[in-house]
Amino acid sequence: MTRSYRGAPRQRARRGDGTRRERSPGVWEIRVVTGTSPATGRSVQRSFTLRGDEALAERRQAELVAQYGMHRVAMPAGERMTVAVMLKRFINAPHRWSPTTAYSHEHVAHFLIADGIGRCIADRLTSNTVETALARWADSGASVSTLSARFRVLHAAISWALCERLLWTDPLVGMRAPARPYPRKHLRPELGRRLIVTAEEIRDKARAAVVERPELRGRVLALFRAEQNVLLVRLAADCGARRGELAALQVHDLDRRVLSIELAAKGSMIGSTKTHQRARLTLGATVARCWEEHVAAWRTHPLAGSEPGPWLFTANPSRQRPLQPGGLTQRFDLLRREAGVREASLHRLRHTVATHLVSHGKILKASARLRHRDPSTTMRNYVDALPLDDVDVADELDALFNPIVPHDIE
Repeated sequence: MTRSYRGAPRQRARRGDGTRRERSPGVWEIRVVTGTSPATGRSVQRSFTLRGDEALAERRQAELVAQYGMHRVAMPAGERMTVAVMLKRFINAPHRWSPTTAYSHEHVAHFLIADGIGRCIADRLTSNTVETALARWADSGASVSTLSARFRVLHAAISWALCERLLWTDPLVGMRAPARPYPRKHLRPELGRRLIVTAEEIRDKARAAVVERPELRGRVLALFRAEQNVLLVRLAADCGARRGELAALQVHDLDRRVLSIELAAKGSMIGSTKTHQRARLTLGATVARCWEEHVAAWRTHPLAGSEPGPWLFTANPSRQRPLQPGGLTQRFDLLRREAGVREASLHRLRHTVATHLVSHGKILKASARLRHRDPSTTMRNYVDALPLDDVDVADELDALFNPIVPHDIE
């Protein structure tokens, strides 16, 4: 029960809603739980002082809880929490995930919920149970990347449950994660050049067709898409942007040669990037000129309308709705088949950027250009691209174990 200054007792507030009390007439103290101490595990509170009436204090309390309050998830009532229940609460809890991460985590979590491992009691889960499940999934044809993704989501849910104090101990402590998928190979530079040449040839043919019959709307739109395809390939090969980042680009994101990337798309949703960080990088002079010429040429076109939208990759010059990442993939698939480079993909162009920079010893620049959260991610994924510097060691060992020739002694 809480009591205002010289007032009647009131019902105790629900956990997580904060508390308030009138310390003196018109002076209120509001307390909000903002987190837990990593040392003691106890709640950490923050106190606020407010002058005014009770109605104002109640409104301010709700605002402070929404702004600073710690979002808690109640322990499941009744029987002990299963892995499926834990995963459902994990997915439904508030997270700072990018749209791509949210989609992939939900997809994997739904599989785990329906799988037999979802019926296990969460705090009785053992490494042997998980190893058995991994072996069963592998026998059913799951790839290395699929196994790694399922384990990562399961472990992330356990870590979240520990932070929310739904679990008191980590049931998988000491268990090693399954092998991570080997990064996809990069696309050889000559194949990337073939893609660009093919895209430019298609653009030139579309331009000639428009000159011949400029009144045909279909030919005009074909030229618009052809110019965008040239820009798409050059951008992917220059900045190594992820597919969702390319789909969310806006025409004003380029300032001369400096490109700002702060949005990413997943399906029809547009949100923050995978690392929730705003990145700035310099584009090559050719791709920057291609961007500026394309935007300037279509800004005043009749099909653009009176107020063109902000999106870079769209279906028509009005730029009102961005292409979804799947739409970019469809365009790129048509281009790679036309160029005869069937193994190409937008993400392999990203690997080409990383492999080239790492092979020249530019690890930090590769990490910045790929927008990795930490250079260790770049090292882990592209360590095989590092140049070897052990020739002197190899020669030394070669000489050590070779028989000594008599003239060497002299």
